[in-house]
Amino acid sequence: MTVAVIALAAAGCGKSSSDSGATSTNSSGKYNGKGIGLAYDIGGKGDQSFNDAAYAGFQKAEKDFGISGRDIEPQDGESDADKVQRLDTLAKSGYNPIIGVGYSYAPAVKEVAAKYPKITFGIIDDNEVTASNVVDMVFAAEQSSYLAGVAAASATKKDHIGFIGGVDIPLIHTFEAGFDQGAKSVDPKIKIESQYLTQTAQEGGFSSPDKGKAAAQGQIDAGADVIYHAAGLSGQGVIEAAAAAKVWAIGVDSDQYSQSALAKYKDYILGSALKNVGGAVYDLVKSVHEGKPESGVVNGTLKTGGVGFADTNPKYKAMTKVVAAVEKAKQDIISGKVTVNTK
Repeated sequence: MTVAVIALAAAGCGKSSSDSGATSTNSSGKYNGKGIGLAYDIGGKGDQSFNDAAYAGFQKAEKDFGISGRDIEPQDGESDADKVQRLDTLAKSGYNPIIGVGYSYAPAVKEVAAKYPKITFGIIDDNEVTASNVVDMVFAAEQSSYLAGVAAASATKKDHIGFIGGVDIPLIHTFEAGFDQGAKSVDPKIKIESQYLTQTAQEGGFSSPDKGKAAAQGQIDAGADVIYHAAGLSGQGVIEAAAAAKVWAIGVDSDQYSQSALAKYKDYILGSALKNVGGAVYDLVKSVHEGKPESGVVNGTLKTGGVGFADTNPKYKAMTKVVAAVEKAKQDIISGKVTVNTK
């Protein structure tokens, strides 16, 4: 049932991690860049979700290919111009590839990639930037969210579940659409609470555990006993509230049951809808290191192993009917029997 994802490493909170400054060359001489450049999205390193998954791929690539790297944190309230400057600085320094973690980097990647045609740029969760030296790494989040919906509807004792999105944007709508469809495939009459924490990312929807906690408490008070979040760092608050109320939470992007920062809540993390962001970062670096850089759209689906559902919690594994329902849903999507909505 699991998708093979690169495990999260312990993440620090510094604004920037600099490499040794050495230029790296592989044994075949195909790579002569300075290393990997990674620019984080809102929430930054330590979110135990999206950004940390990218960092895990970054770290594994550094180790496996013997190259260095630099990862840089976002700033509060930053503009597109700030992102352009960040990517431009990495490019001038000779990093290759350079990866923007999140759709918000699209304008910056488009602008900077045009100035440095010999450097490969990657962007996660956006497929609108088209250039020969740009890789758009996207994921069928609606498919993994469908599995989360099946799990939630199969595990609830109250026929009442919830969804919490970080920011009210089309990308997060795909999570909700898949979750709702999956839940209703089990019980068409199931009650689903839904809330978005903010209208814009600048308001903290992806970076405010207190907002996630308050929203989850509201849904629990309304009667929901399984809550799925797609809210980045804010999701830690969702998980905390669920654990305090002894109801189920479903994590996102990474296997949140296995993360040390969430260890005291893990007994109440039913599973997680996975996006193999770390694997996508790793594969992009590998392609550049081998002298055959990826290009165009790379789509992670259930069929390719780009998304999935984590079943690490022994309590989940013991819920045989839930496990069977999720596995059947997975196979139905892979076979084409079920097409998952994105809206």
